[in-house]
Amino acid sequence: MMTFIFAMALSGPVTTPLETTLRARDQALLDAIAPGNRALWERTLTDDAIYVDENGTIMDRPTFLKTLVPLPRGVTGSIAITGYRVQRHGDSAFVIHQDEEREMFHGQALLAHYLMTETWRFERNEWKLASAHVYVVNDDPPAIPLPADTPAQYVGHYQAAPDLRYVVRIEQGVLLGGVEGGPVQPLLAEVADVLFLKGQPRKRFVFRRDGQGRITGFASRREGHDVIWTKLP
Repeated sequence: MMTFIFAMALSGPVTTPLETTLRARDQALLDAIAPGNRALWERTLTDDAIYVDENGTIMDRPTFLKTLVPLPRGVTGSIAITGYRVQRHGDSAFVIHQDEEREMFHGQALLAHYLMTETWRFERNEWKLASAHVYVVNDDPPAIPLPADTPAQYVGHYQAAPDLRYVVRIEQGVLLGGVEGGPVQPLLAEVADVLFLKGQPRKRFVFRRDGQGRITGFASRREGHDVIWTKLP
């Protein structure tokens, strides 16, 4: 659902003067994060501004401003806006923008994507940022090849409830999984016994083994919470 809303929000082809203005201000704010330029954020935030970071921490203006410090030694980075859309309603403007962060962490390149929603208010002849919420857009992890004899160990039927079963099978050398009676998709390995589906980075299948190394089931894990599936005889 969020993906659909996001696609709609950024689909407009017309760039308005307000969009140009706010996009430039947002990019300047993003540029100020790496060096810890607190002064620019101070001038831009409303007195009652609320900021929700990518970890879900809710901060008022003073608390958020304290987090703006230069990146530590050995770390450099930049954030660029890649998609932007604004809708104005009276003295308020609602913004959604997509950002790409590129970071060098002690010589290693990192990449992250964010979705930010904002509310701007027109106060004393100037647009001020009243609220911002950062959402991490998760990417699929890199898949690794499994040893030749490992995929067959996952094959079988698993049950989470009397009316809910999951089937894992191999077709033409490809490991597949899906709810019994429904479509199946390729299962990819992040690490041994931790599998995932392409395009569903929030979810993992964490397989469990007994003392003899036999698969006994798996945990379907999302946001740190598990649904337990037991392997059927």
